[in-house]
Amino acid sequence: MSDSSLRLVWVYPDLLSTYGDQGNALVVERRARQRRLNVSRIDVRSDQPIPTSGDIYLIGGGEDRPQRLAAERLRRDGGLNRAVANGAIVFSVCAGYQILGHEFVNDLGRPEAGLGLLDVVSVRGEGERCVGDVLADIDPRLGLPPLTGFENHQGVTHIGPSARPLATLRIGKGNGTGDGTEGAYNDTVFGTYMHGPVMARNPQIADLLLKLALDVNALPPVDDQWYEALRTERITAAGQPA
Repeated sequence: MSDSSLRLVWVYPDLLSTYGDQGNALVVERRARQRRLNVSRIDVRSDQPIPTSGDIYLIGGGEDRPQRLAAERLRRDGGLNRAVANGAIVFSVCAGYQILGHEFVNDLGRPEAGLGLLDVVSVRGEGERCVGDVLADIDPRLGLPPLTGFENHQGVTHIGPSARPLATLRIGKGNGTGDGTEGAYNDTVFGTYMHGPVMARNPQIADLLLKLALDVNALPPVDDQWYEALRTERITAAGQPA
């Protein structure tokens, strides 16, 4: 990372930004500025090349056709894959999560190649759509409190051997496989079905991305009163003790 600025890239807001997912970019940027970090944010539309010099890339959810268009353009562009090869951090939500895997089912009902940045494969579920609040325990290796968010998807995502589940479910469907998993991650690439936006409900995830990008073990504390009030409200609404 450059000494002068932390580079935050919001990928294809014109195609992938449902259920307030652009709020994730706002929260990561805000958390950086609260620590007096110099941060620059780039919103990259689908007719623009993906810069390879970013530190953190954020990808949101989207409808089926925009998801296919986004996958086609990201494959053709190649910039996100090159950025990850250079050590960039990626956090993706729902449709963006599926795109980072090896394959998903597109709006035409056909298999669509993903970017292969996460060892996951997504198919279309045959049962009821997964809709509602989710509460899950994040992989202890990441040192984060429980994950709270909102899911709305038909996809079922299977995790391969080189990826780990992001979290273990208490409430909700998550990856939809029935094995109690939600999301997936490897060293620098993260995926989840959680909207919310997930960073507003879980600011510690934003802090994790900042620590990985800065290669530090800790960040200066900030005022989390508003975030904790929202977390408590949503966890309590899910019928769990805060």
